[in-house]
Amino acid sequence: MFLHRPDPKYTGSQRARQNLWLAVRLTLVFIALIWLVFLVDHGARLDLARFGLRPRQASGLLGLVTTPLLHGGLAHIASNTLPLFVGGVALLFLYPNASLRALPAMYAGSSAVAWLFARPSVHIGASGLVYAILAFVFMSGLLRRDMRSVAVSLAIWFVYGSMLGGILPADTRISWELHVSGLFVGLVLAFVFRHSDRVPLKRYDWELEEDDDGDWSDHVWGGNGDDDWYDGPDESDGSNGSSNSNESDNRWLH
Repeated sequence: MFLHRPDPKYTGSQRARQNLWLAVRLTLVFIALIWLVFLVDHGARLDLARFGLRPRQASGLLGLVTTPLLHGGLAHIASNTLPLFVGGVALLFLYPNASLRALPAMYAGSSAVAWLFARPSVHIGASGLVYAILAFVFMSGLLRRDMRSVAVSLAIWFVYGSMLGGILPADTRISWELHVSGLFVGLVLAFVFRHSDRVPLKRYDWELEEDDDGDWSDHVWGGNGDDDWYDGPDESDGSNGSSNSNESDNRWLH
């Protein structure tokens, strides 16, 4: 598999560092929220778990909002905290544009799918969201095939690959249905947003020489968003930028 090399001028830029710290802060804010809910719930004995996801019950649809915020005990929330931090930072930093739409879909979707088929019980915990985020980050790196994204995908696999065992109904105390739902939603969304957040790619001297000779159509730049990833030729060279851009779009998006 050929891997594209991101442009170091972009990955090492001040803007990239600022985006990383923004991703860290946003993820920590959400983690702080679920810990606050946990401490208030257990400290005041509110029994908020009763507002969790109840499959195939109309009243259980409230769980689409509450499920990721509720946890049954210290071990439960602690087991979700680190993978949520790692996956959340990776998602927001590497795929900021996609995450604006994918994260809400993961948050509600991981519970919504479980609502359709899960056991008739109360399901709580952020594990469905965790599985969705990790699946999205892992698959997105493989689909984009740039070195930075693939490196993160491999790291996710080596560190959290064993979590795949969580999709098996081995322990009745664990909501494996949320895990399966999150995994499914994350993989689907990775395909849906596979063309978002293309990073600028490294250009080598031999590529620039081919550009000077007019053979530029096979070399494209990644971009930060959905629509502005392509860097075509200078209009001053007299080439038809519109037709060549379409040709290069087709080659890049195959």
